[in-house]
Amino acid sequence: MKKIWVHKAKSFKEANEFDRKYHLALSRSQRLADMQLLREIYLKFPQATRRGKGRKGLRRVIKVLP
Repeated sequence: MKKIWVHKAKSFKEANEFDRKYHLALSRSQRLADMQLLREIYLKFPQATRRGKGRKGLRRVIKVLP
């Protein structure tokens, strides 16, 4: 499977469309495996950071697609 780490889009609409097409192209098991990986990474953060009290910076957003 080809991994894409960065996709530069010209607009938010184009970025959302790319994300939708990319995730729909994955199998259900691969989408589930990706979500599990993100969950495991999240759980490694200190609790203060997870509650938003620690590190300042960009907030991470995870969107669950059907």
